[in-house]
Amino acid sequence: MAFVLNDRVKQTSTSTGTGTINLTGTETGFETFVTGIGNGNSCFYAIANDGTSEFEVGIGTVTDAATDTLSRTTVISSSNSDNLVNFSAGTKTVFCTYPAKRAPSAAMTATTYVNTHAATISDTQTMESGVLAGPVTVSGSVTVTGTLVII
Repeated sequence: MAFVLNDRVKQTSTSTGTGTINLTGTETGFETFVTGIGNGNSCFYAIANDGTSEFEVGIGTVTDAATDTLSRTTVISSSNSDNLVNFSAGTKTVFCTYPAKRAPSAAMTATTYVNTHAATISDTQTMESGVLAGPVTVSGSVTVTGTLVII
């Protein structure tokens, strides 16, 4: 399926433990994960256990079922040293987000992050993720670790 970014997707849950989150209540003025992300699609998520310091940000997959769910595939940051949080009892707020660790660095300038026309990248840049849109001309030495996507 697809990876989906969307605004105003937010629900509640009373799930506990480190497993899949059952998505229950729908927040007024927001879409459900099934509506906003879609069955079988993945997204960035955040979970906060209301009234506690427990939180988790990661990548999860939405399932449309009798009780809609969000699997917690990859943890990006959390209150448990960036590992799965063993959520205690209580109401959790679950919403789509764009994790800071996946955003361009504040040190990057627009000309080195987004290049158009005849601009060239002359800096060494490290990004956790990103997309390079073409047409693209690459010359000289290039090292790519991970996946390079040129659209």
